[in-house]
Amino acid sequence: MGEPFYITTAISYPNGHPHIGHAYEAIAADAIARFQRQAGRDVRFQTGTDEHGLKMVQTAREKGVEVRDLADEMSGHFRAMCDALNISYDRFIRTTDADHHRASQAIWQAMADAGDLYLDRYEGWYSVRDEAFYDEKELVEGESGAKLSPQGTPVTWTAEETWFFRLSRYQQPLLAHFAANPDFIRPETRRNEILRFVEGGLSDLSVSRTSFDWGVAVPGSPGHVMYVWVDALTNYLTGAGYPDAAMPHWPADLHLIGKDIVRFHAVYWPAFLMSAGIALPRTIFGHGFLLHRGEKMSKSVGNVVDPLDLARVFGVDGLRYFLLREVSFGQDGSYAAEAIVTRVNAELANSFGNLAQRTLSFIAKNLGGALPGTGRADASDGQLIEEVIVACAGFKAAFGDLLLSQGIEAWMRGVFACNQYIDAQAPWALRKADPERMHAVLGTLVRAIRMLAITILPVVPNGAGRVLDLLGVTDRDHAAIDDDGWYQRQVEAGFTLAAPAPAFPRLEMPAEAEPA
Repeated sequence: MGEPFYITTAISYPNGHPHIGHAYEAIAADAIARFQRQAGRDVRFQTGTDEHGLKMVQTAREKGVEVRDLADEMSGHFRAMCDALNISYDRFIRTTDADHHRASQAIWQAMADAGDLYLDRYEGWYSVRDEAFYDEKELVEGESGAKLSPQGTPVTWTAEETWFFRLSRYQQPLLAHFAANPDFIRPETRRNEILRFVEGGLSDLSVSRTSFDWGVAVPGSPGHVMYVWVDALTNYLTGAGYPDAAMPHWPADLHLIGKDIVRFHAVYWPAFLMSAGIALPRTIFGHGFLLHRGEKMSKSVGNVVDPLDLARVFGVDGLRYFLLREVSFGQDGSYAAEAIVTRVNAELANSFGNLAQRTLSFIAKNLGGALPGTGRADASDGQLIEEVIVACAGFKAAFGDLLLSQGIEAWMRGVFACNQYIDAQAPWALRKADPERMHAVLGTLVRAIRMLAITILPVVPNGAGRVLDLLGVTDRDHAAIDDDGWYQRQVEAGFTLAAPAPAFPRLEMPAEAEPA
């Protein structure tokens, strides 16, 4: 097995159905996980649902159902979304899982043993929607003069007996860790936000509730359940085997989360881990929001779209490609039906898909599907292969640095080079005029298409997989991009192409402006 690589998404709060923001995070994490598997890493990829807290209790009460039944139903929708979008998770964790309760109680006990938990009374502002406590100075005023959280969500005054975590003790250790590990919080804008927050001073944090009982019980403290973020964050440890087993995949290499929950992950979580004597994750990356036609999604506006509807209309690969190509990772991005159709048709269907289709169809029609022999090579063949190798290396370097859109842009340079080459070489004209040269051109294109398909496989696993199926590439996670010997081995084995079908068909605009 290769070097471990542990990647997680945030676990989704299932008091409502999945939306495109959930899909975006899962797709990005999946592409990174697949990329790392290709690099030979021993990948563990975890996603799931965060099912405790007051918000779930209130939603269940509004629906007239038991909270556990609500959790079971809604968690199923999130898992179905992941499966439909080809998300290659190793574990779909639920915070109602028994081993997760054990892990949460174990880290609680470790923090207690460190002297970082004490019993007191909390009086202050709480947002049920955010499941977050806020200082008075953080609140903003709504249109009617009501107090709101920094995210604009309602807050209520809360008073109850609670356990506190000595967060204030960890202000300087956190700042020292940030200074020593500049990649701990990414991108830079999120890092700067967190630095300002911690430098402004940290107050001790309320970490238990007594006003409801839907959560992980606090050990040795009847009537108390853990603050939802304590057990939610601990899911990353649960998936790594804590506390029942060795943790070869810990510390996590990447926690991929939305920018609105960076504080919980980059302040509270490392402080909990420091208290418990557990190694901190290597990188916390806060991606941006996905906007619909430039507007934040809202039920009241009526622009919340089911990601499975988008996948049905534009295809899973089309949706995956658009989101990773269009949005500069870490920044906010926008989507619309016409933008998806334009991007996917221009790059996947017309550029790469058409390149593979016309090359392999030409071989099937004119050579009976048999891969062409060596033929008469010239300098342009080697030049193309070198351009494609450079493009694929650019993809790898960018993806390794979480620059996903830039990686795909680098890959596209290889696709463009191939299309310029096939137009310049015109194998259809060489068929009669110079068959030996035609063989060299087609063989060069097959090698280039193989490299491009392997490279883009983490982004569009279905379509790229179909191209690789046609070429007889089976060991995809370990196929070397620039393995020149592969083509000769296929020729010597007498490999014959099946009649190719389009791997990336063109999209049409839906009949309605947006899918329902």
